[in-house]
Amino acid sequence: MNQVHYPFWPKRLPRSLPVPRVPLHDLLETSAMRYPDRTAIIYYGTKISYLEFWKQSLQLAGALDGIGIRPGNRVALYLQNSPHFAISFFGILRAGAVVVPLNPMLKGTEFIRLLKDSGARTVITTTDLYPAIAVPLRETGKNQVVVGSYHDYLPDRPSLPVPAFITQAAKSVEGVQSWADFINTAPEPSDIAINPNDLCLLPYTAGSTGVPKGCMHTHETVMANAIGSVFWIGVNPASVNLAALPFFHVTGLIHSFLATVAAGAAFIILTRWDREAALQSIEKYGVTIWPNITTMLIDLLAAPDIHQRNLTSLSFVGGGGAPLPPAVGEKLLKLTGLTFAEGYGLTETISQTHWNPPDRPKLGAIGVPVFGVDSRIVDVSTLKEVPSGQTGEIVSRGPQVFNGYWNKPHETDQAFLELDGQRFFRTGDIAYADDEGYFFVVDRLKRMINAAGFKVWPSEVEALLYRHPAVLEACIIGVSDPERVENVKAYIVLKPEFKGKISAEEIIDWSKKQMSAYKYPRIVEFAQALPKSGAGKILWRQLQEEEKEKQFEKKR
Repeated sequence: MNQVHYPFWPKRLPRSLPVPRVPLHDLLETSAMRYPDRTAIIYYGTKISYLEFWKQSLQLAGALDGIGIRPGNRVALYLQNSPHFAISFFGILRAGAVVVPLNPMLKGTEFIRLLKDSGARTVITTTDLYPAIAVPLRETGKNQVVVGSYHDYLPDRPSLPVPAFITQAAKSVEGVQSWADFINTAPEPSDIAINPNDLCLLPYTAGSTGVPKGCMHTHETVMANAIGSVFWIGVNPASVNLAALPFFHVTGLIHSFLATVAAGAAFIILTRWDREAALQSIEKYGVTIWPNITTMLIDLLAAPDIHQRNLTSLSFVGGGGAPLPPAVGEKLLKLTGLTFAEGYGLTETISQTHWNPPDRPKLGAIGVPVFGVDSRIVDVSTLKEVPSGQTGEIVSRGPQVFNGYWNKPHETDQAFLELDGQRFFRTGDIAYADDEGYFFVVDRLKRMINAAGFKVWPSEVEALLYRHPAVLEACIIGVSDPERVENVKAYIVLKPEFKGKISAEEIIDWSKKQMSAYKYPRIVEFAQALPKSGAGKILWRQLQEEEKEKQFEKKR
């Protein structure tokens, strides 16, 4: 294990951190006992104390118990950020069940595919999202559905700007179990024995083939990063966290949500990112900690009146998902005196394996390995460790590494390698480490597009495009974008009968209805033919390189 980064380790922090050997819901139960009257959740002005937060989580656990959910059963959360998500998360864990957080941008067919793969018996969602999955759910005929409304927790006079879709959302949906009735009539939850090594979370990621895979996380693997985040960024009971990152994603789940609860601090839930709501949150509630992704920070700093806004309460601003442009980091430093602390992790590692030391960050670096993590760079061909300064694949082992892919033993075996007698996870990311042990990501081993922090697998988008009646051939590549990191671009060969009769805009509009908002191609270019190998395979790398050359010429 390389220790060259230890001289730059955060002051007053140990190099390894004991992980509490308790179930994950103990984080909320303990904070409720310690700080019963302190505010846990702020939702557009509504305040929920830690005692009430825990009480409603127990009600949810009892309700799940009452409908037959047993330890090990999976429960899907098809939710945007809301009190429903936070309460459901801990309620599911208290019931001994497994949380399956699904991206609320998934369309019906995408949603059902993951629901079937996980074997989730129950779905918790909200009135605005339910219509997208109602028909597919009825067709399965096997799932129990609980539907909440933002009005369950929205105050009469909000203290922050509320997105229109929230205020306009229906208060109930006929024919399904409402959230209020579900938890308010719940019996007491059963006492059950839960082991820290039990499965508790099944977040989905996309594999190198574009097939989504469930990552098996235990109470212990999630606890490692929740507690690690508390100490690394300095969360304390007086902290106020701006929770704008989506909770279904591991970064938001750990740093906006679970670390805050572990410390007994307050978190302001924004259901959807809104620059003005974020700025008012910082000013009105004295936000101290703001985990984010690059696009959020760029947007906030672009506010016309940013120099007149009061950001003095902030003590930590950091995150990941995409490299931070140096100019943005410099603007943040000049405005707040804070250096953006970039980190790195994956769904398989339930967020961070690397993070910049808050008192010595390097712009452009993903940081150093965090508590108990052994991370190395290996040659992609020989899988032998390479010296500092040389690029290779990041491989890591640590307490937060997942147990494997759900029902995919072959893919699990391929995801790990043995090095010096230890089992390391292969990240698929190409990087180098400098002479101080800071890691810098330079490329992707797998074919993946980073669209505003979301992973887009070209083969998955291509498969959907081929459903369009006009598409003969399709190839997806990534195009660099100053705000989104990359945009999805589609090269399309039309069927002869459609040439000159369909536009790129029509393809884009069709795509919006078929796939998630971050996946659909924002750029479409028609081609007479696509380059192919002798075996008939489309040479996507050639198109990618040609696109890079085009962009280079434009900048000259």
